[in-house]
Amino acid sequence: MTSPLSLIWTITAATTLLQTGNGLLQALMPLRMEAAGLSISSIGIVAAAYGLGFSSGCFLAPAFIRHVGYIRAFSSLAAIAAVVILAMTQADTTLAWALLRGLTGITFACVFTATDSWTSARATSSHRGRILAFYMICTKIALMLSPLGIALGDIRSDGLFMAASALVSLSLLPIAATTTQEPSAPRSVRIRVRSLFVAAPSAVVGAFIVGLVNGPVIAITPVFGVSIGLNQGEAAALLFALQAGSLLLQWPLGWLSDRYDRRYVIAGLAAGTSVVSIVILLASMSAAGPVILWAFAAWGGFALCIYSVCVAHACDIVEPEHIVSTIGTLLFSWAVGVTVGPLFGAMAMTSLGPGGLFIYSAAVCSILAIFVVVRIRQQKRERPRGGFVDVSPTSSPTAVLAPREDLAAAEAEERAADEDAPEQGPADQRSRSDAATVVDTSS
Repeated sequence: MTSPLSLIWTITAATTLLQTGNGLLQALMPLRMEAAGLSISSIGIVAAAYGLGFSSGCFLAPAFIRHVGYIRAFSSLAAIAAVVILAMTQADTTLAWALLRGLTGITFACVFTATDSWTSARATSSHRGRILAFYMICTKIALMLSPLGIALGDIRSDGLFMAASALVSLSLLPIAATTTQEPSAPRSVRIRVRSLFVAAPSAVVGAFIVGLVNGPVIAITPVFGVSIGLNQGEAAALLFALQAGSLLLQWPLGWLSDRYDRRYVIAGLAAGTSVVSIVILLASMSAAGPVILWAFAAWGGFALCIYSVCVAHACDIVEPEHIVSTIGTLLFSWAVGVTVGPLFGAMAMTSLGPGGLFIYSAAVCSILAIFVVVRIRQQKRERPRGGFVDVSPTSSPTAVLAPREDLAAAEAEERAADEDAPEQGPADQRSRSDAATVVDTSS
């Protein structure tokens, strides 16, 4: 029997190498720009350019993949990303950095759409959870460990950029060596912000605020670390702590959100992020290095998990056939936030000093917590349908990895059977209703 993991080992290996290069670049770029004398505002503009490029790439990718196929799309885009990373060694102005970073946003978004879609196509109901867990853990670990590579080189030289480019280039090898057939092209994404906001306002606002906060914190954290007196290796370790906290807390939080109204979890995570932001602010004033590291791990565990709970909350409410468009809409909301968030975060640091980044974080997350609490008081929700999945804001095709996608197929089959079946009595109709309830609960 074919192992479920053997179905996706090539795409997982490629994505892991790609995320390793991406994680190293996340730590390297702001430190290099800071060392070159660029202002915090300039670093915020470059981070916003990445958000704009990434959000554009997420919605351009399906058409491009349909035109050239998965393997050609991945290979061409990863090659472009590797070249763009090398070109960063020659960047010396804010405009140059912004253009190059925006290009990496487009290419990475398209590549992640290809890998997420490929993984989705290989996942079936019998091993969907194992495939998703393996895929997400590998990429999370890559993002978690790669920033530590900063300590292996000098940010003022070109060696670390060459290493990041090499890692992205190496991601081509598993794809080139694959012997599996390409899956069907990903579906186009329809954006339904207004209708989804009416149905699940907490999810839409939550996804937007996640982008507002996570975007600047991830982009500017290395500069924050250097600004409070940490060396470049210690500053990069803060990114490690963020991802480690997210990896450790995602499953306990998922378990919790499957048993209670997910909005309580969203509000609690937002409030927790606000509190931890204040702890980071106070620790940075007293130069308490170990406290800052642990606080960053807690911040990552809270803030980086909010998006997944927002997705689960929205998918509890919408019909199964609308899941992909729902994920696309939440991704769009997140992308708007991650595009403008770095500008606000940089402004806060410029006006209030390094700690301004976490004053901003505390304020924005407090707004989210208050909004969700008000929504809870206005409208009660039924118990969640279960099936929490740790979905990262990378591309909408990740939606079809969610267990509720199986529910959509089951309900479609049931409708088809009902159309073909003769009219039945109340007892038979009640039996079909009970069966549908069983499918809904198991999702």
